[in-house]
Amino acid sequence: MTSQPNITPQSTMRAVLDAFPWAQRALFRHYHIGGCASCAFDPDEDLKALCLRNENLDPEEVLLRIQESHNEDSKVMMTPQAVSETLQSDETCRLVDIRTSEEWEAVKLQGAVHMSQESMQEMLSQWPREDLLVIYDHTGQHSLDAATYFQGQGFRNVRCLAGGIDAWSREINASVPRYRPEPAKT
Repeated sequence: MTSQPNITPQSTMRAVLDAFPWAQRALFRHYHIGGCASCAFDPDEDLKALCLRNENLDPEEVLLRIQESHNEDSKVMMTPQAVSETLQSDETCRLVDIRTSEEWEAVKLQGAVHMSQESMQEMLSQWPREDLLVIYDHTGQHSLDAATYFQGQGFRNVRCLAGGIDAWSREINASVPRYRPEPAKT
């Protein structure tokens, strides 16, 4: 993640999302852009055009909002090294895997709980709200949505594994197999 990416109103949405991976969350949260078919955007559309067709928003203000959201979201991320150190300490740390059942069956982190309807009911009804909850997916792109959900349910110490299980495999434990998920079937 680049701290000062060169993104301007003329940048394509693909470039914006490459520089700020969670920009779509910020756009939806602040402007209701990109959350459904009626407000979707094309990756090749530039930010200025997107702002123009969405109530003529000020592209500079939108970029500022994306940067602010990115900075806030980054605070929720925890490096694989920090998660590893926490797991080795006496601190309670619960790992929650939000990947598909197929990915879970193929490879998982020791001690993790796979998020399912059943495990979700247990988490919400029995897990202490102050325990550290570290959510992970494959590459760290989707865990923030789950973190936001858990925060909304009163969990006060929710973090995400930066880079997901893929980063864990590269940086902490090479015996955890790396993989490429199957493309979604349409």
